[in-house]
Amino acid sequence: MADVLTAEAVRGELDGLAGWSGDPAGISRTVELGSFPDAIAVVDRVAAAAEELDHHPDIDIRWRTLTFRCVTHSAGGVTHRDVALARRIDDIVRSAR
Repeated sequence: MADVLTAEAVRGELDGLAGWSGDPAGISRTVELGSFPDAIAVVDRVAAAAEELDHHPDIDIRWRTLTFRCVTHSAGGVTHRDVALARRIDDIVRSAR
C-alpha cells in the first residue's frame, strides 16, 4: 500500500501543480471548459488515463465546470499516485484548451 504524504510533502507537490489545492486528506482542482461537450470530452480522456493508472479521481460535473479530487481511499489520504494522476489530468486539460 502507498504511504500517505505528510502535509509538508503535499504542499511541496502542490507547488508544481497549477490550480490544485488541498492537504493530506485530498487534493482538488476546478477547471472550466468552453462548452459542455468539451467538458465531457475531458472527462472521457481522464477516465481512460485513470484506467491506465488503475487510480480514479472523484469528478464533479457542472455544465462546463469540472472539479477533480484525488485521494487514495485505501491509504486514507494523498499518495504519490494522486500526484501522478493530477499531473495527467493537467496534461489532458491543457491539451483541451
